[in-house]
Amino acid sequence: MMIQVNTSHNTEGSAELTLRVEGIVASALDRFRDQLTRIEVHLNDENGAKSHGDDKKCVLEARPAHMQPVSVTHLAATLEQAVEGAAKKMEKLLDHTFGRMQDRQRQS
Repeated sequence: MMIQVNTSHNTEGSAELTLRVEGIVASALDRFRDQLTRIEVHLNDENGAKSHGDDKKCVLEARPAHMQPVSVTHLAATLEQAVEGAAKKMEKLLDHTFGRMQDRQRQS
């Protein structure tokens, strides 16, 4: 499972940020490693220099093998919180998606 981190023009990216984000995402989604080809992480500061409220956005797009991509979005006060929230949402979505597939296989 490859994790690709992208930042928008108004979000400062760094090697440290990339490592933190990869760690959070890998930790949350590691059990799906064999079923996913890639996870794309898109980070954005919705309000740029104006800082107020939940303006940090993380969009996670997972690419399951032989399936259409799925995505989730989470807004939070910090990028780390946004990534953690999106990772939790993606974990639930993948649980649901792969659980339904297993149910169908059992019924066949």
